[in-house]
Amino acid sequence: MKTKPNAGNKKNILCIGAGYVGGPTMAMIAAKCPDYRVTVVDINAQRIAAWNSEDLPIYEPGLDELVRTVRGRNLFFSTDIEGGIRDNDIIFVSVNTPTKTFGAGAGMAADLQYWEKTARQILENSVTNKIVIEKSTLPVKTALAMERILNSQPNGGAFDVLSNPEFLAEGSAIRDLENPDRVLIGARETERGRSARNSIVEIYSRWVPRDRIITTNIWSSELSKLVSNAFLAQRISSINAISALCEKTEADVAEVARAVGMDSRIGAKFLNASVGFGGSCFKKDILNLVYLCRFYGLDDVADYWESVVKINAYQQERFVMNMITSMFNTLAGKRICIFGFAFKANTGDTRESPAIFIAKRLLEEQAEVVISDPKALDNARIDLSGLAGVLDYREDPYEAAAGCHAIAVMTEWDIYRALDYERVYREMAKPAFIFDGRNILDHSECFRIGFNVYPIGKPPLTHFDS
Repeated sequence: MKTKPNAGNKKNILCIGAGYVGGPTMAMIAAKCPDYRVTVVDINAQRIAAWNSEDLPIYEPGLDELVRTVRGRNLFFSTDIEGGIRDNDIIFVSVNTPTKTFGAGAGMAADLQYWEKTARQILENSVTNKIVIEKSTLPVKTALAMERILNSQPNGGAFDVLSNPEFLAEGSAIRDLENPDRVLIGARETERGRSARNSIVEIYSRWVPRDRIITTNIWSSELSKLVSNAFLAQRISSINAISALCEKTEADVAEVARAVGMDSRIGAKFLNASVGFGGSCFKKDILNLVYLCRFYGLDDVADYWESVVKINAYQQERFVMNMITSMFNTLAGKRICIFGFAFKANTGDTRESPAIFIAKRLLEEQAEVVISDPKALDNARIDLSGLAGVLDYREDPYEAAAGCHAIAVMTEWDIYRALDYERVYREMAKPAFIFDGRNILDHSECFRIGFNVYPIGKPPLTHFDS
């Protein structure tokens, strides 16, 4: 789909990348700035077709309604990347920046090949001045490389590169976009840089209070995104490390977290013990931060942040080992039901989901694995394709649990809190086990029904003699 900008539009905005960030963010800008024309482009024709359909490529509460109100009015989705670059004044770059899997920095550094291709594509197709905004999560000083590429040859236009990182939480992205804690915009501290930054401030100030729009130098903006995710992940790993101690000492991690979280200097958020964090950002951004620290010779700092990722991996392996030891030291031939495969509730995203690791380990132990999730089964099939062993996929949790020896709760979907566990128990093999990797169930009630219950960071409730 290709449409030409209308001269009546105040500004023409382009977003390169129609993923979890680009699509929702541009839909919100289009809704709040009806006099701006917003176009989202992507190399993936199938993804663009989905954005133009009634079956959007991502699930996010409130997204369908938002897109329907603006699509075709002042929000458009297209595969014409080159035309979009030529026709638009402001270009958001929201392409994928995965962790590098090859060469120097493999496993830690950000893979910038897609970002660099996009920068070169912007240069090749620009003949007028452009404001180019980094929306992807990028290492600090990446803007300098983009500036060098964009200014490597004269083309009749000038470029101003800004940083505007996203701080969206999947499952609440629309709410986060409409009522953000802050919007961060970094620019060069030059007259042109400040002018470009003001143009982006003008967009967000349509609905975000001015005191929540933070303007910084471009390097502070780039680094703030990595550090924000690192701090959040660090809190999760901290409480998960304590959950292991709670289980050994018969303390209750929920009570410990409540007491700690009531300290106003600490706060209660991100202190829920679990099987571990997932998602596309936390692990990737922390490893990127680790790589940067090592690059600058800050090995002790790198070791500190790397330990956050190691604790997360430890928590997931500990969860599996607890299943093995609790179920008589073998899972071979036993049927295990995984409740939830998305890395968190209210999304179909499974990137870095703990459920991937847990499912693979269970298959290695020769267990039969049943996956249930209301939104993520298609992604689960992709994530686990080619693995040896018995795998089954059932959206209905009652069907999934029937005949199983154990349930492992991996995602905090409300549907799992509300199940009739007496019905679930009747149809399972005995003795029946629940391993609550999110601590969302009524453990005492499940124990009363007959389950042997193993929460995170709390004493187990079992019907076995000690």
